[in-house]
This record gives sequence, structure tokens and C-alpha cells, in this order.
Amino acid sequence: QVQLVESGGGLVQPGGSLRLSCAASGAIFRIYTMGWYRQAPGKERELVATITRLSSPNYGDSAKGRFTVSRDNAKNTVSLQMNSLEPEDTAVYYCNADLKQYPGVPSTDYWGKGTRVTVSS
Repeated sequence: QVQLVESGGGLVQPGGSLRLSCAASGAIFRIYTMGWYRQAPGKERELVATITRLSSPNYGDSAKGRFTVSRDNAKNTVSLQMNSLEPEDTAVYYCNADLKQYPGVPSTDYWGKGTRVTVSS
């Protein structure tokens, strides 16, 4: 069984910073793309940032210039450094990983349970 566990959410004032982390554990052969999505109340889940195994990042429009995604392949972790946070960034942030549990099987998407980020004064 594979688990993705997020940490680092919380309450922050506008203009502040937070760092989210996600650790994947369990029967994992190889992780391909990892990343972060978010879902605000009443809205659909949206892309924040993803990063390939070779550390090539891709950012959603809301994250460009403010957020930085990184990963550690040896530790099966992905992080999201969020700066200049705005109230519009308030959402539950979900970790995602496209991975293979064993050689020779297709890769599958896995999701964490989410960590809440609230940006408010």
C-alpha cells in the first residue's frame, strides 16, 4: 500500500510564507511526476505545481513567480515553498504522485489526504 502524507499547512498572514512537504511511503518501485494541487471552497481542484523525476517543474498560473516546487528522489519527497501568500491561496493542498509499485506494471496516480492552508489577517 502506498501513502502520501502532507505536512506544513496552517494559518499565515497575507504576504507570508509557508513550506509544504509530502512524503511517499510503502511499496514503491519508482515515482515519476510528483506535485501539488489545491481546492478552495466551492471551486474545482486545480494545479499548483508539478515536478518530473528529473526535476523539471511546471507551475499553474497562480503559482508562477511565488511558489517553488522541489523533490528529493532518494527520500520520495516533494516540497512546495510558497511566498507572498494571498487570501486567494486559501485552500486544501493535495500531494500527488504518479508512480509504479513494481516493475512492469503501469504507473498509477496517488493522492494525499490534504493539508489546509489559510491566508488571513
